[in-house]
Amino acid sequence: MVNVIWVGMLLIGIIVAGINGNIEVVTTAALKGAQTAVDFALGLIAIMTFWLGVMKVAEAAGMIRLLSRLVKPVTTFLFPGVPKDHPAMGAIIMNLSANVLGLGNAATPMGLIAMKELQKLNMSDPRTASEAMCTFLALNTSCITIIPATIIGIRIKAGSANPTEIVGTTVFATAAAMTVAVIVDRIMRRIYGYRKWR
Repeated sequence: MVNVIWVGMLLIGIIVAGINGNIEVVTTAALKGAQTAVDFALGLIAIMTFWLGVMKVAEAAGMIRLLSRLVKPVTTFLFPGVPKDHPAMGAIIMNLSANVLGLGNAATPMGLIAMKELQKLNMSDPRTASEAMCTFLALNTSCITIIPATIIGIRIKAGSANPTEIVGTTVFATAAAMTVAVIVDRIMRRIYGYRKWR
């Protein structure tokens, strides 16, 4: 559906430019847009590399293990069906850590690993997402972000006078989203559990 919308927008733009006799504007805009995209991508590579390096150093220094110990009570509460020392738990913690740092791209591979490991525990009905998988998806989508590194990088590239001014509102908005996600997840678990055992 999104592809249809994009094609529609492009065709409408070309038709309007043709009607107004400014068809060269389409080519100019396309080339300028491509150049801007490359500039932004190259600028973000440095930021992503830095934070991925920080995460790698943190992992090698044992900080991820320490973080997993600190959040173990929370993850045990949120994922009661996942054994404490299961590889899925480590992947979940790494994914949430990357999301907390605002590194959505870095969080994606760990999220895929976490889902793969959670699927191994989902033997009773492998064609249906387990409660743990649904909880993880809700957390991954709405995770609190303390350092929105990617957005700050985009704002720096766009020439923002104060690229870090969004930190406070980002923390508030993502904390609210995560709270709502956890509450709704708990409610849906109870509703689904009630219907299943009726």
